[in-house]
Amino acid sequence: MSPRDSLVITPLSGYTSDVGVWLAALQDARERTLRVLKNIEPQWLDFVPQAGGESIGTILYHLAAIEVDWLYEEVLQAPFPPEIEVLLPHDVRDATGKLTPVSDTMANHLERLNKVRKKLLDNLLSMSADDFMKARSLPEYDVSPMYVIHHLMQHEAEHRSQIDWIGIQAKKANH
Repeated sequence: MSPRDSLVITPLSGYTSDVGVWLAALQDARERTLRVLKNIEPQWLDFVPQAGGESIGTILYHLAAIEVDWLYEEVLQAPFPPEIEVLLPHDVRDATGKLTPVSDTMANHLERLNKVRKKLLDNLLSMSADDFMKARSLPEYDVSPMYVIHHLMQHEAEHRSQIDWIGIQAKKANH
């Protein structure tokens, strides 16, 4: 008999319950991405489908860069610390607005994603529920940390599907 699935969101420990629930959902989104990545062969990371688009490696870099950008620009409203600058040496987009191609190993992509997520989790650890829901006023819009987490979950889910599709295309092209 197989173990029974538990489809329950349990707030992350150490956070206020409101923040902990949202971060548990964000972590669930990452776990789903990691499950998709287990089916990706290392040689497929730089594969670009015949129809065009980005490689899986480029998308993984993009996921990390966007997550940390939303954390520092919108939530913390602070410059990137030096350790983040080193972690993300490439501009996310080139002069034409297309994602900058990034070639790296799966281990390095996963390490980058993990370090960025740790920064996010660490920075939200002491955040109150009120501050989590409070909008920050930026020049072009108002945004709350709660919305940022919602956006990051959606962003990762959309790109997870793209990564899965590219993996299928890479497998077809290599068989």
